[in-house]
Amino acid sequence: MQMGIGLWQRQTQKLILTQDLRQAIAVLQLSSFELSQYLQQELANNPVMEWDDDPEGEWSGFDEWLRQAGPDRHLLQTMRETRRDALAEAAARASVNLEEHLMMQLSHIRLSPLERRVIRYIIGNIDERGYVPVPAEEMANQLGVDAELVERCRLHLHGLDPLGIGAADLRECLRIQARERYPEERGLIALIDGHLEDVAEGRYSRIARNLGVPVDEVRRLADLLKTLDPKPGRMFFGDQIRFVVPDVTIERVDGEYVIVLNDRLTPRLHINPLYRRLAGAGEEADQEARHYLSKKIQSAMWLIRSLEQRRQTIYRVTEAIVDLQRDFFDRGLEYLKPMTLRQVAERVGLHESTVSRATTGKYAQTPRGLFELKYFFTSGVATCEGDGASAESIKARIRRLIQEEDPSDPLSDQRIADLLQDMGIRISRRTVAKYREEMQIASSARRRRPGS
Repeated sequence: MQMGIGLWQRQTQKLILTQDLRQAIAVLQLSSFELSQYLQQELANNPVMEWDDDPEGEWSGFDEWLRQAGPDRHLLQTMRETRRDALAEAAARASVNLEEHLMMQLSHIRLSPLERRVIRYIIGNIDERGYVPVPAEEMANQLGVDAELVERCRLHLHGLDPLGIGAADLRECLRIQARERYPEERGLIALIDGHLEDVAEGRYSRIARNLGVPVDEVRRLADLLKTLDPKPGRMFFGDQIRFVVPDVTIERVDGEYVIVLNDRLTPRLHINPLYRRLAGAGEEADQEARHYLSKKIQSAMWLIRSLEQRRQTIYRVTEAIVDLQRDFFDRGLEYLKPMTLRQVAERVGLHESTVSRATTGKYAQTPRGLFELKYFFTSGVATCEGDGASAESIKARIRRLIQEEDPSDPLSDQRIADLLQDMGIRISRRTVAKYREEMQIASSARRRRPGS
């Protein structure tokens, strides 16, 4: 084998992620809230960029369309007010934490400085459910006070909103709510104290024998029990409830669906004309300053171009989703079809990864409710017609069958599978059981209510 040194010319193709492309990808995958934070950071770092002074400017084109097309003149105002109310509600909830909410209610109660300090400490130990899992003795040792004082302060929380907050466990939480909401229902307290497990398992006959009441009475008390909240503190913890601002709004106008992008959290950007003139000044200007401004203006133009590309991509992807899922928007959840990223990508001429970024974390306000765009990409099972049915549409049919069943003779998973077969959906009992468990619906044995 001979070895030597030589020069060869070779032509190859490869994808290079430029700064412009990297920024466009990063901007596309951000949600509206994340994009708002990102733009605020970019504005702080780039002095040549400014917000659009007209917060309603992004509506001007749609206003003109409304005047020309002639649909309901109140539609746009309704959409604006709905979005404004949602934002106000989210801001109001986010601005008040659990401690502020409870201490505000305690402001009319005469408490000593020591009692207020103890109550604040107790509130600080409330978990996501709304319970105080730490024993009074342990908190008393930490504070250097009597356990009796700690327990007395904890009881001050029991009558506050939300009802049941500050309870030591589930039973105490439910008892607090039952006494406040149903003061005449003594049987409900007995049910909470001794038969929560039996209620969960649907053993109404056993409860009736132990309490010495008819099964119908037990069933009535169980229905009252279901109206109580077992986790009253979850509304104050962000991991439990998320407030979502939709990225797009889909409205039905004269039988057609209109897609409106929500730009309220991401107003239009523009470049300050003064800095643009300075960057283009003659040779007498400071060369270092001109170079700095030119670099910042170029960065701003990349960002503005990325934002416009993001808007167009989300619009086109949403438009394709509406076209492919027209039956869902017209007729409801049971008509949601299986859909893949490839179907939408081929329809709009984009790569599947781009469609995935454009739908992840993006939400659409539709006539059927608020949905993440990813929600419409579902798997499915075959139907007799061969077109398939999505998992979500099958779950909706299962839920409807269970809601309409005879409580004394609930439908088994096999019977549900047979009924779906009659509807033209090929599905096994195991798949029915899987979907039922995903919807957190109990088995037929637990749903049985004798004597109904």
